[in-house]
Parts: sequence; C-alpha cells; structure tokens
Amino acid sequence: MHFLLLLIAGVAFLSIVLEDVIHVNKAKTTLFLGTLAWLLIFLFPEAGMSPEMIREKLDENLLEIASLWLFLMAAMTFVAFLNHQGLIEALIYKVLPRRVGEKKLMFMVAGFAFVFSSLSDNITATLVSIALVLSLRMDARKTRRFAVMVVFAVNSGGVSLITGDVTTLMIFMADKVEIQDLLFLSLPALVSVMLLAALLSRPLQGEVEIIPTERRDDRVGMVIAAIFLMTIIGTIILNVIAGIPPVLTFLFGLSIMFLIGRFLYKDQREGLLDYIRVIEYDTLLFFLGILLLVGMLKEIGVLNSLVGIYEVLPTTAANFVMGLLSSLVDNVPLTAAMLKANIAMTPAQWLTLTYSVGVGGSLLVIGSAAGIVAMSKVEAVTFGSFARYSFFLLIAYSVGFSGSYIVGNMLH
Repeated sequence: MHFLLLLIAGVAFLSIVLEDVIHVNKAKTTLFLGTLAWLLIFLFPEAGMSPEMIREKLDENLLEIASLWLFLMAAMTFVAFLNHQGLIEALIYKVLPRRVGEKKLMFMVAGFAFVFSSLSDNITATLVSIALVLSLRMDARKTRRFAVMVVFAVNSGGVSLITGDVTTLMIFMADKVEIQDLLFLSLPALVSVMLLAALLSRPLQGEVEIIPTERRDDRVGMVIAAIFLMTIIGTIILNVIAGIPPVLTFLFGLSIMFLIGRFLYKDQREGLLDYIRVIEYDTLLFFLGILLLVGMLKEIGVLNSLVGIYEVLPTTAANFVMGLLSSLVDNVPLTAAMLKANIAMTPAQWLTLTYSVGVGGSLLVIGSAAGIVAMSKVEAVTFGSFARYSFFLLIAYSVGFSGSYIVGNMLH
C-alpha cells in the first residue's frame, strides 16, 4: 500500500511539472490524487489503525488547509475587486511618467512588482505587472528581460509579508517565524531585486512612451482600497500585540468591505459578494489537493527522508539547496513537507528557509506560479529562453539568501 501511495504522490508532482505538456490543470490532478490517497488509507488501513484514528489525522490536515484557504479567499477577493475597478492600473499610470528610459523603467517595474506582490497574491501581482510590460509594446527580447524581472521581483516581494506568498504564510502559521522578522526580511529581498534589475538593464538604451488609459472615478473603490490597506496593517499589529490569527483579521476586513458595498453602492447595487466567484479557485483547489498529498506522505512516514539532506549538510547550506530544489519541485508541497517533517531549526534558520523556498523557484520558469503565468502570457518566454538568465537569477538569489542569513542572525 505504501508503494501505491508513493506512486500516486509521484504522479501528482509529475503532473504539476508537465502541466503545459499534458494540458490538464494541476488543480484537477492534485485534487483527484490527494483525495484518492486518503480514500485508500481509510479503505486499507495499516495494522493497529482504526477509522477513528485516521479520521483524527485527516481532521488535523483539514484544519490547517481551512485556515490557509479562508485567508487566501479573503485576500484574493479584495484584490479581485480592486483589479476589476481598474484602481491598480490607475495607480501604476499615476506613478509612471509619460516618457521614461528603459533602464529606469526596469527599476520602476521591479519596485512595483516587489511592493504589489507583498500586498496581493503572486498570481495577481504577476498578471498586473505583465499586463503593464506588454502595454509598452517593446520588442520580444526586451519584453523577455522585463518578464524575467517581474517573476523574480514578485517572488521576492512575496516573502516579506504573509499576504504575499503562500509558503511564507504556511511557515508563519506553523509558528516558525514572526511577522516583525518577515518585515526585516524584505530588506535583503529588495536588495537582490535591485541587483537583478541592474544586471538585466545593462544593454537597454532606448526610451518608452507610456499612454495611460481612461478610468472613471470610483469613490467607493477608493474607500475599499483603504480598508484593504488597513486590514493588512491591522493584521500585523493585532498579531504582534495580541496573537490574533491573520485569518480572523482578514475575514473581519472582508466583512467590512461587503457592508460598505451594500450601503454605499446605492445606485448601481453592485454585489461585492460576486467577487468571491471571480478569484482563482483553481489555485485554491491546487493547494487543497497538494496539502492532502503531503499530509498523506507524513502519515506513512515518507517525509522523514527529507531530513536526510540536513544530516549531510549544515542547516543553512541545506536551506540554500532547498531553494534550488524549489525551482524543480513546486514550493508549496516542498514547504509543506518541510513543516510536516518537523526539522529542528532556529528562528534565524527558518527565516533563511522562508527566503529560499519563496525565491528559489524563480531560477527556472516552471519553478513558481509567477513563472508559469509569465510563460502563458508572454510569447517570448519559454523554458529555454528563461533559462538564459538563470546565472543572473542565481547571483541575485545568492545575495538575497546571504542577506536573509545576516538579518536572521542579527534578530536572533
């Protein structure tokens, strides 16, 4: 039975890597195989395992998944509304000048993608940033450089706040890092982004004209944008001073958003609840399926083998390698596996792992959701063309990892 369950997990992870080849959404394959694995555990239990014991283990997994799901649902609903109203696009064009040099634009796009990905999920941040890049109508070679920059900046920005990256949220919810530590982690992450921007912008010499699009003023939309920002700030403050779980604060903020829409959209009667339907549920279903699979691997004892690399290498070096591995294996199951394996690490070492699994996936285009989105939206971005920049990406990743090590040891 263990062999069959391992085979199911292997097929699931292979379906993630080959999603663009087999043309089957990874949410469908992982959800099917994740639920199938637990059905088999119930139908063919190990000796000494009763249905009640298996149900208790499943309930533990579902509680972790539910907390993650609800938090992401709340954050993604906020962003879906703001994106639909054009508020994000309008903000971008207000900041950008009408004419700007390509070198300077590279740094501006990098900074925007970094900051925006801290506030929203990586997929939304990538979609908005790539849409901005494509609107500039540069040639394929330059567009590819900007797309590579967006992928790295989005992944780097996501590690500094729990709203920005699922793996950061998972490590935080497991009580391995604190919010204030993550805020300091943004410093080396930003340095590495600016370093990559300098490397990628070297051959750029031209100038770009930026033409903003018209957008109607939306007073209520601005109010909801302010509520979103206050929810993020409130989440950080309330967690630090009172230990309130982020999911509770975000659901409270979401409820305020719904009430504001009900009482202020008097003429249009816009239903803000409808925005729950337009969030990326395939992403949420993927997380559900993959976390069920990782939970299954924990229950059959497979995750203990992950500790092996930490027995061969020093912990910090092993964390660096885990980041490189995340460019080949989706970082969500990798992070979930690390957490379930209960590897003993100091808070400083957990901080370096947070950076490595969050940013290491940028080294290859298939290593992160941001890379997959960029490849699907930009014709010039392929696995091979993206890999040409892997050396620059490795340099930036190494600098950022070194910075996370320094910050972690200064804080602890």
